[in-house]
Amino acid sequence: MNGRIDSPAQGHRLLWIVVFATTFGLVEAAVVVYLRALYYPGGFAFPLKQIPESMIGVELVREFATIMMLVAVAQLGGRGRWGKFGAFLVGFGIWDITFYCWLEIFLHWPSSLFDWDILFLLPLPWIGPVLAPVTIALVMIGVGRWLVVAELAGRQIRSSWKTICSGVVGTMVLLLSFMYDTDATLSNASPRPYPYWMLVLGVLCYGVAFLTIWKSRSDVAVKKGDG
Repeated sequence: MNGRIDSPAQGHRLLWIVVFATTFGLVEAAVVVYLRALYYPGGFAFPLKQIPESMIGVELVREFATIMMLVAVAQLGGRGRWGKFGAFLVGFGIWDITFYCWLEIFLHWPSSLFDWDILFLLPLPWIGPVLAPVTIALVMIGVGRWLVVAELAGRQIRSSWKTICSGVVGTMVLLLSFMYDTDATLSNASPRPYPYWMLVLGVLCYGVAFLTIWKSRSDVAVKKGDG
């Protein structure tokens, strides 16, 4: 697999995922602009301010809907399970990065990749420097694009126990890096320094998972109707 997109249809499929994720990032950024105008008129900073429980409930539902929208688009972006998963990774990664790009345009924030943000609320609040989700998003885009292109080119993609274990461990480490200081978030206190070593370890685990898939790929095209 050489990573090239070999037909206009393949390129169009990825292009529309990019268009959706980019505009979806704008919508997400607009919501944050409104929320910060309400609760952080002097500028966003930690410790977090207390907001009504009813508003928190709305935010939880909105974030769940966000993930479902990305999943729904991914179902249209790939043919088989790996293509759909790759489309989800591409969409999620671009959405995440463009979200911060739009915030910089609208609010001139973040001023640095080391600025802290509240990243997600499910199942517990995620917090960390902007650098962390952007790094993960870049990995997701690269791996996701490879998976989509590989499937559309008719390559067989196989996984192994090493792939699954590496991916699960990497995900758990990264989630822990964002939620290890949840108590500070919930009690409106300033968080402890972010454990960058967990970010590095999580990304390395993802690298191992990808390498095992890449090495096990088959250049034999899947028959029409398979996958």
